[in-house]
Amino acid sequence: MMMEFLYFPEDKSEYIPAVITLIIFMIGAAITMYFFLKVSRKEAKKTEEQYQQYMETNNDDE
Repeated sequence: MMMEFLYFPEDKSEYIPAVITLIIFMIGAAITMYFFLKVSRKEAKKTEEQYQQYMETNNDDE
């Protein structure tokens, strides 16, 4: 058989450490994504302000 490497324990309590680890990593991934989005919005706002300043100075020159 090709599935001899799979192991499904009879005692389901052996799944608890894996579930805890999964939850910890999911929470960490969500927090990381939140910070990435926060920084991205900040950078987009900064870029928009710089673009508006550029457009105002460019229109004044004409």
